[in-house]
Amino acid sequence: MPLSVPTFLAGWLTAELAPQLLAATAVDAGVHVARHGVRGKGDAAGVAVAGLSVAGLAAVIAAGRGARMEVEAALTSELGRDYRALAGESAPVVGMPWRQLALPFRMRRKDVVRVRNLAYAPGGRRFRIDVYHRRDTPQDAPVLLQVHGGGWVIGSKDHQGIPLMLEMASRGWVCAAINYPLSPRAVWPAHLIAVKQSVAWLRDNVAGYGGDPGFVAVTGGSAGGHLAAMLALTANDPGLQPGFEDADTSIQACAPHYGVYDFTGETGIKATRQRVESGLMSMVLGKKARFPEDYEAASPLNHLRRDAPPFFVVHGTSDSFIPVGEAREFVRRLREVSDNPVAYAELKGAQHAFDIFPSIRSAAVVQGVADFLGWARASQRGEDAHGREDVG
Repeated sequence: MPLSVPTFLAGWLTAELAPQLLAATAVDAGVHVARHGVRGKGDAAGVAVAGLSVAGLAAVIAAGRGARMEVEAALTSELGRDYRALAGESAPVVGMPWRQLALPFRMRRKDVVRVRNLAYAPGGRRFRIDVYHRRDTPQDAPVLLQVHGGGWVIGSKDHQGIPLMLEMASRGWVCAAINYPLSPRAVWPAHLIAVKQSVAWLRDNVAGYGGDPGFVAVTGGSAGGHLAAMLALTANDPGLQPGFEDADTSIQACAPHYGVYDFTGETGIKATRQRVESGLMSMVLGKKARFPEDYEAASPLNHLRRDAPPFFVVHGTSDSFIPVGEAREFVRRLREVSDNPVAYAELKGAQHAFDIFPSIRSAAVVQGVADFLGWARASQRGEDAHGREDVG
């Protein structure tokens, strides 16, 4: 754990900016050789090291490109090979975002409007929501809620999930990103209650932006992945909806990225147990939290249910904050219980937060999540139509 932060920073930036780093390394070495030649053993060693760096970065790029096959295999194995056909025109294939790779931190779409800082509940800036929609959004557009990460103690709606939201809004979805109260000021379950308040707000207000309140999906990364999973697994729980017990907080699809699923250490994974025993958990759950009762109440592994919505879980094998084994165990147990599909994409070489900005890997994941959400929307419509036929 002491090395998790520097490992994350080095691995994350290297993995997702590998094309840019490769180009910079090649240009730097080429310019030096062109200007000065190879003078002595020092220059020769420098050129050799640059060559090794280029080869290593090329391997990292190849791993990133492999995400497309990993995501596709995950979806076809769980949803069937014809899942795209079910989604119809809502599932266009996204090509490699070469222009976005050139300027990865410049994220915007001309056809997408962002309505900022709407209040979904009283309480100030931590209870604000942004709505993304296409300028010509059709009526009854499906809705996607994005929940940011940051270990429940930092983070903002302005900095995460943007590539996916821009893509889905461009496809005609209505997307929403929220802030929520942070620890240590906020103590669990205040974070989840706020997320549920945002769902209640969307159900009451999203039609004004072209959205369909009958279909709300949720996504999020890290702590946001945990909250997304908890939201999907605790639908309409009155104990988590104080003052709005009658609000519909059900979710129609869930796509958590590199989420936390084990709050008690029951999986037996060493890194998970270290996190459970760290000061972070007492900061989130409160110093008076009882173990294991209060920890179990916040753990997705203890809320698995037969009527859980369809899930698409995404996790990287090189995640230095949340071990990939935690996601594997969550998926295994949820599949044993749920009546709905639970797709799982394990991304070779992916670090935590791989999807913050456009990259070769994140583009493949955006495509896959978009396909999954399109399938979930089409499935709901098919079930609704079948139900109407039965009634008729």
